[in-house]
Amino acid sequence: MDSGNLAWAVTATALVLFMTPGVAFFYGGLVRAKSVVSMMMLSFGAIALIAVLWILYGASMSSVDAPWDFSGNPFADFGLAAANSDSMVSLAYGATFAIITVALISGAIADRAKFGAWMIFVGVWGTLVYFPVASWVWGGGWAMSLGHMMGLDHTVIDYAGGTAVHINAGAAALALALVLGKRIGFNKTINKPHNVPLVMLGAAILWFGWFGFNAGAEGTAGLLGTGESRVGLIVINTLGATAAAILGWLVIEKLRSRKSTSVGAASGAVAGLVAITPACADLTPGWALLLGVVAGVLCCLAVELKWKLGYDDSLDVVGIHLVGGMLGTLYLGFFATRTGLFVGGDISQLFMQFVTAFAVLIYSFVVAYAVGWIIEKTIGFRVKSEDEVAGIDTALHGEEGYLLADRV
Repeated sequence: MDSGNLAWAVTATALVLFMTPGVAFFYGGLVRAKSVVSMMMLSFGAIALIAVLWILYGASMSSVDAPWDFSGNPFADFGLAAANSDSMVSLAYGATFAIITVALISGAIADRAKFGAWMIFVGVWGTLVYFPVASWVWGGGWAMSLGHMMGLDHTVIDYAGGTAVHINAGAAALALALVLGKRIGFNKTINKPHNVPLVMLGAAILWFGWFGFNAGAEGTAGLLGTGESRVGLIVINTLGATAAAILGWLVIEKLRSRKSTSVGAASGAVAGLVAITPACADLTPGWALLLGVVAGVLCCLAVELKWKLGYDDSLDVVGIHLVGGMLGTLYLGFFATRTGLFVGGDISQLFMQFVTAFAVLIYSFVVAYAVGWIIEKTIGFRVKSEDEVAGIDTALHGEEGYLLADRV
């Protein structure tokens, strides 16, 4: 790896790692003031545990020798003892994807989850789901090889994580929301964020870091081999789709409630970022703008489903990440440059996108539900009702997010 690529690889790794504190701020501002510490700790706990597990065996599991291997051998290079320095940069970049995928799940169980139980879930789900799925999509597994096995000259497109990150996390979030059940007093007024500036700060950090998330692979793993770099296309699509999604979300808010909110703008930005993630390198900018608008509109409508269907996804991980991830992944089947159904291709791209998206969704949901259910039935996943009502920061962590001067 030359010095320029190496410098960008380290920078991109730092950018993506910074996204998880961005998730902590975004989620932390959305919950009650009495739960902000607990909410942010779920993200920081994910950073700590997943980083350690990735170094020990997750990196080894994330690539396979044959397409139909479930995952790589976790003991192939335990603790990365045999990895060289350049490859470790790429592996560190991969670790940041694993970290944020797990952290995203936590939004579905805000205000009611035990920290210790969450950490057990993080370790088990990361091992059984994220590490193998990463090998399927990016590490030579069946999804990455699907086009070749079908005799095609193209294959599944997931440049930066529509399936492996967002569908994966969204499906697990839905499973945990069902396992833990509804918050006490579950209704539309329960969702008022306690700190809107914190939400906006988190969204801004996410947008900033997402340029490393989407464009980072250009300098870390040599995914393109030789030829013209797509980094300019990736950057402009990451900017444009996100901006368009904000507009789409705000228009729907205005039509429904006569007000366009700052939380809506922040949520729209995240929805656009999610949708463009798998597609950033394989859409022309015009189609990326359309994807952004559709993502903003569709995700704004999708977050209302929990009230109609009765599941308590506290911070709308399902409505934004699962729905946005599915949209971005399937959209490629229609509009991916040269292979999309409406831009010169045939049904094969859509078929491969569909198979991969739903395979990851089903697998992640089933395993997450099983792991969550076992934890709930053994040590308990949900906090006591009295702690939930009082606010879980003090009960779980012995801290308060805000200590007012007149209480000192």
